[in-house]
Amino acid sequence: MDLVPALEEPLKKVLGPATAKVMAEHLGLHTVGDLLHHYPRRYEERGQLTHLAELPMDEHVTVVAQVADARLHTFASSKAPRGKGQRLEVTITDGSGRLQLVFFGSGVHKPHKELLPGTRAMFAGKVSVFNRRLQLAHPAYELLKGDAEETVETWAGSLIPIYPATAKLESWKIGKALQTALPSAQEAVDPLPDSLREGRGLVSLPEALLKIHRPHTKADIAAARDRLKWDEAFVLQVALARRRHADAQLPAVARKPSPDGLLSAFDDRLPFTLTDGQVKVSKEIFDDLATEHPMHRLLQGEVGSGKTMVALRAMLAVVDAGGQAAMLAPTEVLAQQHHRSITEMMGELAEGGMLGGAEPATKVTLLTGSMGTAGRRQALLDLVTGEAGIVIGTHALIEDKVQFHDLGLVVVDEQHRFGVEQRDALRGKGKQPPHLLVMTATPIPRTVAMTVFGDLETSVLDQLPAGRSPIASHVVPAADKPHFLARAWERVREEVSNGHQAYVVCPRIGDEDDDPKKAGKTKKKSPEDEAEKRPPLAVLDIAAQLAKGPLQGLKIEVLHGRMHPDDKDAVMRRFAAGDTDVLVATTVIEVGVNVPNATAMVIMDADRFGVSQLHQLRGRVGRGSAAGLCLLVSEMPEASPARQRLNAVASTLDGFELSRIDLEQRREGDVLGQAQSGARTSLRVLSVIEDEEVIAEAREEATSVVAADPELTGLPGLRTALDALLDEEREQYLEKG
Repeated sequence: MDLVPALEEPLKKVLGPATAKVMAEHLGLHTVGDLLHHYPRRYEERGQLTHLAELPMDEHVTVVAQVADARLHTFASSKAPRGKGQRLEVTITDGSGRLQLVFFGSGVHKPHKELLPGTRAMFAGKVSVFNRRLQLAHPAYELLKGDAEETVETWAGSLIPIYPATAKLESWKIGKALQTALPSAQEAVDPLPDSLREGRGLVSLPEALLKIHRPHTKADIAAARDRLKWDEAFVLQVALARRRHADAQLPAVARKPSPDGLLSAFDDRLPFTLTDGQVKVSKEIFDDLATEHPMHRLLQGEVGSGKTMVALRAMLAVVDAGGQAAMLAPTEVLAQQHHRSITEMMGELAEGGMLGGAEPATKVTLLTGSMGTAGRRQALLDLVTGEAGIVIGTHALIEDKVQFHDLGLVVVDEQHRFGVEQRDALRGKGKQPPHLLVMTATPIPRTVAMTVFGDLETSVLDQLPAGRSPIASHVVPAADKPHFLARAWERVREEVSNGHQAYVVCPRIGDEDDDPKKAGKTKKKSPEDEAEKRPPLAVLDIAAQLAKGPLQGLKIEVLHGRMHPDDKDAVMRRFAAGDTDVLVATTVIEVGVNVPNATAMVIMDADRFGVSQLHQLRGRVGRGSAAGLCLLVSEMPEASPARQRLNAVASTLDGFELSRIDLEQRREGDVLGQAQSGARTSLRVLSVIEDEEVIAEAREEATSVVAADPELTGLPGLRTALDALLDEEREQYLEKG
């Protein structure tokens, strides 16, 4: 009978069912290997104390400190009317700051005996504020006794590991559980090839696990982290390299545009010259399309850099070569917008099969879920017969009944909104795998592109087309200076009186209480909500207030995701035609909406949006020859991180710079946008912000390892690590779902 390998041993067999249950439920740890890879968040030195002045609010923290003072108060209460209620207040200090601990009722007896002035201990609890002072209510604690009394096994050396913990499982309990699991580290199978490890001077995996959990010196921690970062970067890059390798083996039809076909006719009609960036990126795409294996390319470009133009020229090249092209958009509003702008750009070239259509013309078809039966039937017919060279649609394109005559290219707009299953479902509709072009307007730092989009080659459009205007951005501090908000509405009126239009963006719709789907669900409030004790501002409320107040007399309409698609389209058409002065909307306008006459945007509760999202929204104005204005309204105090984030957005229009700021300000687990689910489990020590060099080198190493041995037959340790990474939970992360 096969014995279970030590690292795959279930925790309940090693730690007992009760502890194992808490670890599984609260930390997602199930095996000895999971526990060994639950690394300390930081380390406290036995002779030092935590800096209490910098504790984060509302977070579960573990601190090492000394008791300065302990007082027992007796009081009357409803539960103890005779004055027998007890409250123990303990003040702990680190020399620079103080923190109050509070214990009530029957919970005071043990700490009253143990937490005497001068005692040192580890304390764990959630930081809250009471009477303007930081406190921990009923914290768990572990006394730090003198070295003589403490066994070497419990804490080997002067560095105390502090683990990511929860209210149910304190750091020191995790430390004690690890004490039991650590001997198994000797059996950890090393995923790194020997040559790579030795060439880079990295310690072995068992040694790294031992040093990260029981370091004797800071050098031990550094050596362990260097090694474990390489594990994470390398295994992830091998997974991506294998996907690239597999994709490169697939056959595809080479699509070369004919010299005097649709693309040439389109280029001849253009009233402007393409930017150098557009020409360069188009060449990269055309070179890929001309090969007999599928293109897999990510096109990232600043808001308004002309990505749609590049994608359209690629689609026309494929139609020229006898194929069809499909563009997949994340929302109906965006699909309709793309359809409208592409047919306008193409003019008579989009009238294939119609009277008056130009000679090399094709048909551009729209397919969305809300279309009427007749329109849908015609669209399906256009696709299966090949009458439509270009189709633009939502996920309705992926349905089984949608058949193509010869699908040659799939363009996915805003990749982060699509799972890989949808992408592959559309890819499966070609006779052979079609070429794939993924577009995103969210600037992605190089490291994230290598980590999240590592199976795609990357093209970057980083210059704006001529004629695009700069956008002035300002923060409007509504709480400190209410007259600034009044001035913001005056500016909107001024833009409208000059013949322009404006957007007002709000975080929510405002009829959530009436929505049967939301009934009975209580939304978790953000710290900002709690701080302000008010819900986020809503489209329907703000639109009504503006119509009666500061924007009275202007034509105001609303747009949000819960409207019927036909109504949304009608609103957008009226706004695009200039019939509406002010559009009050949710982030449904975040991507792709193009109204060159809109010059002003006011974003309410701007602090509730992410940096990249604000940059996306701002890109909706300044799209014509007139300068754009973006006003970020916030009630958060000046010194708050939220306001600093808004100041950063107001200070630069460089999306790549902002994406770096965004990454630095968010927690590492949130860095990868929609790719959260496995990010927490697979990236523990690797930082996509700081470890660019490791990621780049790991990508090179992974590519050469996979090229030499695609099945990794000679590297069983690497195969095991890869299987662990690609279990169901982490598959979603890798596949950017």
